[in-house]
Amino acid sequence: MSEVRAERRTRGGGGAARRAERTAVSVETAKFIQRNIPNFEILNEEALEIIEYNAETVLEEIGVNFVENPEALQRWRDAGADVQGERVRIPRGLARQLCATAPSAFTQHARNPERNVEIGGKNLVLAPVYGPPFVRDNEGGRRYATIADFRNFVKLGYMSKWLHHSGGTVCEPTDIAVNKRHLDMLLAHMTLSDKPYMGSVTEPVRAEDSVKMSKILFGDDFVEQNTVMTSLININSPLTFDSVMMGALEVYAKHNQAAIISPFIVGGAMAPVTVAGTLTQVLAEVLAGVAYSQLIRKGAPVIMGAFVTSIDMNSGAPTFGTPEAAHITYGAGQLARRLGLPYRSGGSFCGSKLPDAQAAYETANSLNMALLAGVNFMLHSCGWLEGGLVSSYEKFVLDADQLGTLHHLAKGIYMDDNGQAMDALREVGPGGHFLGCQHTQNNFKTAFWRTDVLDYKPYETWEEEGARDSAQLADVRVKKLLRDYQAPAIDPAIVEALQAFVDQRKASEPDAFG
Repeated sequence: MSEVRAERRTRGGGGAARRAERTAVSVETAKFIQRNIPNFEILNEEALEIIEYNAETVLEEIGVNFVENPEALQRWRDAGADVQGERVRIPRGLARQLCATAPSAFTQHARNPERNVEIGGKNLVLAPVYGPPFVRDNEGGRRYATIADFRNFVKLGYMSKWLHHSGGTVCEPTDIAVNKRHLDMLLAHMTLSDKPYMGSVTEPVRAEDSVKMSKILFGDDFVEQNTVMTSLININSPLTFDSVMMGALEVYAKHNQAAIISPFIVGGAMAPVTVAGTLTQVLAEVLAGVAYSQLIRKGAPVIMGAFVTSIDMNSGAPTFGTPEAAHITYGAGQLARRLGLPYRSGGSFCGSKLPDAQAAYETANSLNMALLAGVNFMLHSCGWLEGGLVSSYEKFVLDADQLGTLHHLAKGIYMDDNGQAMDALREVGPGGHFLGCQHTQNNFKTAFWRTDVLDYKPYETWEEEGARDSAQLADVRVKKLLRDYQAPAIDPAIVEALQAFVDQRKASEPDAFG
C-alpha cells in the first residue's frame, strides 16, 4: 500500500495535492552551504600520525565494551576481534579496514526533492537544536516542552531560510508518553515540513517505526535504495557502546539509513583534560562505531561525530565556546577527512540561561569555529540554550538569522570581473561616492548579507519603536513566522496512512512515562 501511495505522490499527489500546492505559501530555503574557503588545520602531519597510532593502540590494548549485545560480540568475533566478556579488542588496522567501505558523501532525500541535501565533501548542512526537555520564550519563561512546542519549532525550522534540515527531537514533548512521543514527532516533521528529518534512536523498535513511517512517506523500495533519514547515535563515552544505541544503529544501517556515530565528550569527565588525549579517544570510539556499522551493512552511510565540551573545574558544569573545544573540533575535522568520512560537530552552543551576551559570544565562537573546521552536518545550529537543556524560541530565530552569515562567509571572495569592480572604480574616480554608480545598482540587492531580526535603525527610531533588545526583536520574529506559516503540500492519502500507523501503534501498548 505504501508503494502505491508513494507512486501517487511522485506523479504529483493527485488533484487534492496539486490544489494544495497551488495555494501554499512558497518558503525560500537556501541551498546547503558549499564552501569556497579553506578549512583551518591545527594539527601537523606528525601530530595526526601520533593520534591515529594511539587510537589504534587504545582499540588493540584497552578495547571497547559492547554491553548487553551478544549478537554484536559475535559479529566482532567473526570479523577477527578478540572478545573477552563484553570487552572487544580490535587488532591494529582492522577497524580502519572496515571503515573503508563507508561512503565519503551521500544524499539525504527530502519529500520535496528541491530540499535534498548532500552530506560530505565541502558541504555544510544546518539542522536545529536536538534533545532539550525544556523550552523558553519571553512570555512563558522556562517550562517543560509539549507537543505544541515541538510543532512550533518544526514550523519555525521550515520557515527559516538558512536551515536546510528539520532535525529530530527539537524539544522533548513531555506531555506525551515516552514510548509514543517519537510517533508524534516524526509525524510533525513529515507533514509540517518538507525538509529532511532525523529518525528516533531511543529504542530499536522506535527506529523500526521511523523506517516504517518513512516507507509510507517515500515508498518501500525508495527507502531501501536511498537515504531519507539521518539519526544520532551517541557513544557512551568513554569507550562504551550500549545496546539501545547500537540496536538503533543496527536498524538504520540495515535499511541504508544514515547514522551519526558521535562520542559524547565532556573533557575532564568523559575524556582526558588534554586536547591530544581527547582526540585519541574520539578517534578510537569513532573507528569502532563506524566499523560496526559496516559489519551490519557494507556501504551504510555514516557520519563521524564529535560533540565536544569541557567542564568547569569549580562547579562541574559544562562550558561552551571555549578555545579547547575549538582545538578539538578543528583536529577532529582533520581526522575525519583523513578517514574519508563526513563530519558532524559544532552548533549554537552556550551555557547561558537567557539569549543574552554570554549566549551570543559563546554561540558565535561555536558557529564560526564549526564552519572553519570543515563540518559537514551541524546539529544544534539554532535554538540551543542552557547547555542543551532548553530550546529557546527567541534564540532559535536569532541563531537561524546568524546562519546566514555562515552562508556568506563560505562563499569566499569573488574574483571575476564583477568581483574586481574595476568599472565601479573607473566610474566614480577620486572624491566621488559609489551609492549611485552602475555597479552598485547592479549588485545592491545581493551584495551584503541582511538580517531579518537585528536592529540597525537610528537611535531615535529605535527608541520610538520601544527600545527593544534582541530578545524582544526575536519574539516579534517568532510570532510573525508562526503567523505566516502554511504547511507544505502533501498527498492527503499519505497523511491519512501516516496517521493510521501512529494511531495503531499507540493503541498497541499502554502509555509509559518512565
